Amino acid sequence: MSKKGNGAAEVAGAVVGGSVGTAAGAGGAVAAVSALGTVGLSGAGMTSGLAAIGSVVGGGMTAGLAITAAAPVAAAAGLGYAGYKLVQWLRS
Repeated sequence: MSKKGNGAAEVAGAVVGGSVGTAAGAGGAVAAVSALGTVGLSGAGMTSGLAAIGSVVGGGMTAGLAITAAAPVAAAAGLGYAGYKLVQWLRS
């Protein structure tokens, strides 16, 4: 294939990768809070789950919230970039 083009395929690869990354990151965050919480996804379960996640970095529930909020963003960015580079590689 030609290396020249308008980049639509690369953009599509980035969008698909970003979408998959967002879903995986959000699902992973909910699963982690649920698994680490004492009683599932009730108020007490979410509080204890976020506190357990935050304790990994020496913080509490607020740090856990920051980590779980950043996880989907990081996953989307990483998989979006990977999708973009994969399409570039396939087209070269």
